[in-house]
Amino acid sequence: MLFWSEGSTVDALPVDQYSLVTNPTLPTLPLFTLAGYFLAEGGASQRLIRVFTALVGSIRGGTVIMTFLVCAFFTTFTGASGVTILALGGLLLPVLLASKYSEKNSLGIVTSAGALGLLFPPSLPLILYAIIAGNVTIQQMFLGGLIPGIIMLAIMTTVGILQGPKGARAQRQPFEFKEAFAALWDAKWELAIPIVAVGALFSGTFTPVEAASLTALYAFFVETVIYRDLKFIKTQPEKKNLPQTMGECGLLIGGVLLILGLALGFTNYLVFAEIPTLAVEWVSAHISSPWVFLLFLNLALFAVGCLMDVYSAIVVIVPLITPLGLAFGIDPIHLGIIFLANLEAGFLTPPVGMNLFLSSYRFGKPMVLIMKAVVPMLLATVFTVLLVTYIPWLTTWLPSLFNK
Repeated sequence: MLFWSEGSTVDALPVDQYSLVTNPTLPTLPLFTLAGYFLAEGGASQRLIRVFTALVGSIRGGTVIMTFLVCAFFTTFTGASGVTILALGGLLLPVLLASKYSEKNSLGIVTSAGALGLLFPPSLPLILYAIIAGNVTIQQMFLGGLIPGIIMLAIMTTVGILQGPKGARAQRQPFEFKEAFAALWDAKWELAIPIVAVGALFSGTFTPVEAASLTALYAFFVETVIYRDLKFIKTQPEKKNLPQTMGECGLLIGGVLLILGLALGFTNYLVFAEIPTLAVEWVSAHISSPWVFLLFLNLALFAVGCLMDVYSAIVVIVPLITPLGLAFGIDPIHLGIIFLANLEAGFLTPPVGMNLFLSSYRFGKPMVLIMKAVVPMLLATVFTVLLVTYIPWLTTWLPSLFNK
């Protein structure tokens, strides 16, 4: 419609669509997502909760640490924080309440934990950003997001611990070596999945698509053959079978690809209207300092994260900010991690953060309560975004080390 309003031909749009769907790295999106769905619908969540509870349950805030680690693990592979909240929220909220966390703080922790994981490999937004930006590789984005992701995890965990019960109200599970060893041994195959994914990707032997295929195959084998939690035929009414799991994964990826298609058409119009060029000229004329530019970029991306889902935001906004980053001499990897960290904060931002709606739906609580509950975690996320923005080596050190 935008092209027609300009009196221009739309013949180029199918060609651009074809170039998107034949991108050689695009299959990494459904394959890594499929691996995450195999884990989510198998018994991985219960085994991982047992592992982290046994390892950290004896220390103050152990329940919060367990919650954040489990959610980050699942969001990393599914690429969708909403899936994590819907799939794990019912398991984690009662655990937090049993540890004497208030309902408000428990809701804030679970809602915020769903956003963790987007900066850890092999997160789908990292892959998609590399595909759309074109001036960074998937491996560089994976390495660039690792330290900021760990910092965000540590800061949010600290805030969660401070929200916990004090003194006699705090109940801690005593550490038992036997239980910890048994839990680790029981979940050893699933705990190895990140090693398989990242190891294959950085081995130099596999392409990104082949690494994603290997990860999905490994997750399939673990859940269907070793643990036998995922059946080919439904045997229990409350559990999904293999075809249902793959079908739901297909629906998610199909929705993502439709979003990408429409967003790509809008991006083509922006390029046709020379919006990126005009933006570079305007910003260069009014802003001279890269640090001031990054501050305004954070504010703009914060708003984008509130109003757009992560996939359409990547396709529409990245072509606009990439030339701006180059104009101010900002490292492309640094720019990419700033972008994704802001979107992660946007998931929690009232009044339209996506995780707020999903949490309200999942737990049947009013939106006002959810909004108030996430404020401390939102502030922790914003603080992390500022650290990542103004300390560039947090994102560039590991990629530069790997390049050597």
